[in-house]
Amino acid sequence: MFKIKSAHSEYGVEHCLSRHIVQKFGGIKALGVPFNIASYALLTHMIAQVCGLGVGDFVWTGGDTHLYVNHFEQAQLQLSRQPLPLCQLKLNPEIKDIFDFKFEDIEIVGYESHPGIKAPVAV
Repeated sequence: MFKIKSAHSEYGVEHCLSRHIVQKFGGIKALGVPFNIASYALLTHMIAQVCGLGVGDFVWTGGDTHLYVNHFEQAQLQLSRQPLPLCQLKLNPEIKDIFDFKFEDIEIVGYESHPGIKAPVAV
């Protein structure tokens, strides 16, 4: 679901696109949930740009969100890590049509990550 809201500021009225995602099912440690959040956040920025809007809130709600028992150690390791500085998303400002975006038009600046965490497949 998308929502466009207007807010008054010292620069006039700013229009922002917000997004609320409801994911019915997903493993929190596995690729599904984090990948979906990142993908939909990127899509929200792309749509906002081609519509001439700022980006507002991104809200994720999980339904059957779970952590498998054989992923507890990996989850504890992840939770013990200190967060790193946030990166920035830069899109080619020349793109005005959602279908014109190419890989080269998307840049992630200042991305840092901790070493990967391997986890067995949960069956």
